[in-house]
Amino acid sequence: MDLIKKLQQQLQALDDKQLIRKRRTVDSPCGPRVSVEGRELLAFCSNDYLGLANHRKIKLALQEGAAIYGVGSGASHLISGHVRAHAMLEERLAEFVGAHLEAPRAISFSTGYMANLAVITGLAAGDKEAEIFSEELNHASLIDGVRLARVKAHIYPHADLEALAKLLAGSQAATKIVVTDSVFSMDGNLAPLPQLLALCEQHNAWLVVDDAHGFGTLGEKGHGALEHFSLRSPYLVYMGTLGKAAGVAGAFVAAHEAVIETLIQKSRPYIFTTAAPPAMAHALLTSLDLLEGDEGATRRAHLQTLVAQLDDGLRLERWRRLPSTTAIQPVVIGDNAETMRAGAALYQQGLWVGAIRPPTVAPGTARLRVTLSAGHSSMEVAKLIGALNALERDLK
Repeated sequence: MDLIKKLQQQLQALDDKQLIRKRRTVDSPCGPRVSVEGRELLAFCSNDYLGLANHRKIKLALQEGAAIYGVGSGASHLISGHVRAHAMLEERLAEFVGAHLEAPRAISFSTGYMANLAVITGLAAGDKEAEIFSEELNHASLIDGVRLARVKAHIYPHADLEALAKLLAGSQAATKIVVTDSVFSMDGNLAPLPQLLALCEQHNAWLVVDDAHGFGTLGEKGHGALEHFSLRSPYLVYMGTLGKAAGVAGAFVAAHEAVIETLIQKSRPYIFTTAAPPAMAHALLTSLDLLEGDEGATRRAHLQTLVAQLDDGLRLERWRRLPSTTAIQPVVIGDNAETMRAGAALYQQGLWVGAIRPPTVAPGTARLRVTLSAGHSSMEVAKLIGALNALERDLK
């Protein structure tokens, strides 16, 4: 009982600081309009950036995949779980982003978290003298990948190219790995990928790019941050997630074929995990076609229109909207308690917006993380704008 009491005290301490996290149960498909525990809400907290999670064509493809391949894969990829659907998806993904890579090949994973653990530990595997250079605001999965690699790691300040250049110049490691988000998940801004790549090429370092929030939304064809910046290099190792803009589930890593074969042989998160359901891979083939086609382009254009509308409509004085041209539109409030009150007030008005507090963000920077979707209408975004402008005044 002493152990339970200790946990209860720790939980109470979190609650006292307004840091307790709570789940809400959704009773409807993912989308901008959802049913949550008996209430109909307008959701501005999902990463379904293009509104594809409930797309009819993808749902039909998932049903077809289940009819062809069944439900489970039954084993890891290296035993008997690598089904034809997985192979077809990996070939399609390599083609999807391959224009930006040398000798491109792709490997699929069940989650983006797993993919990031795999790529960082895999690149550093067997080289105790390797060094990793990680962006200050990287996602938790990248941070954990760096920790699990068990090699020397450097954290460089957010978007500080000069600091990174000095670190790389001072390193004698034969294997150098620079790791960064493309779109930072809590700020919505983009990493300076062209300059980062130039540094990596100059210092013979890998550039691992986590494009979780850029894949599908950035670039003319939705090919992501590499297309957005028109990058191409054999030094690039690209991770994209398939449960956000792509609307389904999973993730992948694309890079030179030697990198991918190394991950297959050395990455424990890949080797020792049951493969994802093949029906998901089958559905993702349809999703990729939508992303690349006219419908994807139309949805991306509408999303940018909504981003501009929010930027133009917010009239904040105490709170601060961070500069972002992506679907992630943070409104920094600062105080944990006020952020929670703001989130609760919006919820009472039928607007579901994520209230983000430490340790996800730095102390004193608690925020409302507004995420826009191509599934939102301009009238719905106008409703959110009006609510935020009024709420900032009312909570003084």
